[in-house]
Amino acid sequence: MCGYTRNKSEELAINMENGYINPAPSPLRKIITVASIAAGIQFGWALQLSLLTPYVQTLGVPHAWAAFIWLCGPISGLLVQPIVGYNSDRCTSRFGRRRPFIVIGALSVSIAVFLIGFAKDIGHHAGDSLERSTKPRAVAIFVVGFWILDVANNMLQGPCRALLADLSANDHKKMRTANGWFSFFMAVGNVLGYAAGSYSHLYKIFPFTKTTACDIYCANLKSCFTIDIMILLLVTVTAVTTVKEDPFAKQIQDDGSKESTPFIGEMIAAFKSLKKPMWILLLVTCLNWIAWFPFLLFDTDWMGKEIYGGEAKGDAHKIKLYGDGVRAGALGLMINSIVLGLTSLGLEPAGRLIGGVKNLWAIVNFILCACLASTVLITKMAEAWRQHHGSPLTHPPLNVTGSALAVFGVLGIPLAVTYSIPFALASIYCSSTGGGQGLSLGVLNLSIVIPQMFVSVISGPLDDAFGGGNLPAFVLGSIAAAVSALLAILALPNPPKQVSLSPGMGGGH
Repeated sequence: MCGYTRNKSEELAINMENGYINPAPSPLRKIITVASIAAGIQFGWALQLSLLTPYVQTLGVPHAWAAFIWLCGPISGLLVQPIVGYNSDRCTSRFGRRRPFIVIGALSVSIAVFLIGFAKDIGHHAGDSLERSTKPRAVAIFVVGFWILDVANNMLQGPCRALLADLSANDHKKMRTANGWFSFFMAVGNVLGYAAGSYSHLYKIFPFTKTTACDIYCANLKSCFTIDIMILLLVTVTAVTTVKEDPFAKQIQDDGSKESTPFIGEMIAAFKSLKKPMWILLLVTCLNWIAWFPFLLFDTDWMGKEIYGGEAKGDAHKIKLYGDGVRAGALGLMINSIVLGLTSLGLEPAGRLIGGVKNLWAIVNFILCACLASTVLITKMAEAWRQHHGSPLTHPPLNVTGSALAVFGVLGIPLAVTYSIPFALASIYCSSTGGGQGLSLGVLNLSIVIPQMFVSVISGPLDDAFGGGNLPAFVLGSIAAAVSALLAILALPNPPKQVSLSPGMGGGH
């Protein structure tokens, strides 16, 4: 699997062998409808990235241990996406291959965010003391909900991207466009999620969320997740009811039995048949996510601690400063998402302008490297101001907060590429070799979740060893981004030019 393109007759034969024929790309409106599910998925991710690391610390989990809770995402991605991808490639449901998994994933996300949002309430009713800083029962409920949420998100996102590849029907430009739209709707979800997270009075819309055990911060979190459930269910129901799939028919062998290959065998075969371009893609993606994950994990915590000088617990003034910094970080993430959305719509012409997607990926990884390195300078500016020019209990000056928010904004450019180009390249490399899109994207996902596990394990102890801040992990990310950029420009091949398709194969808008 995962080599280069074949001619039209070979592509048709491969599709027939795999029990699925989709001879022409679907209209763009169907691709956009399916891609819109990303808005619901990313709304929840935005809330996770901006609010849940601070929320975990209000439950009494130390900063050094907070990163270990995030291990559930990479571990679930390591196991769930390849398994779901494999089974969605072979699902024989009359509703289609991908849609059953999309529906189950959306329902599971709804259950998970309920557990997370109501963890403090459930823990209090189970016996947690309001006076104690550590709330073990609430932590247990939170972790269970968090694991379910990451499993469900992986169950949802993989089939969505695979369905987009199915609808693109091996048309390389359509695949890149589909992933660009998916990235755009991720940006829409981010904007909605970060906007909700940065608004401190959202709980007034849902007054039932504020309880004895759940303060205003917690009530805002519950209100955000309530909105997330409504948006996710709306876009999912719209997509699965308006975009149809042809049922998948398994290949029948000569003896009349259905062909069946064990999942582990398929995975081993998939890795054995990987071509050099795909291996390089996996390596570049791996380094890219080693660069990204420290910032995605601790961005709002960095704003609350290093930039605003607050603390998640302890002195009331420090806690207020920390909360103000977290909300400023959520504003930065919203700016990041706006830039992400605008950039996503221009990736196709930008790639052509600078000579191919590998050059584009290399350039934005250098931008990522510079932005992560600049966090050290901005942090030193904030510390110097608090030490020499201002009260430790006041907000940093405009030049410091402006510089920090500018980093958030500029990072939207490389993030748009990270959310789009690797998945498009994986679909293109794998589209004509007989490997199912679900399994192929599951293999790519391994190069995303393994570095996340690495970062989750080392970032807490690494930061703790250097004084408890976030900068050591950011510096590690900056180095990884530079190496990823060099590999992309020097080793990653541009995807081959596709064989001209007949008008009947062109499909489209």
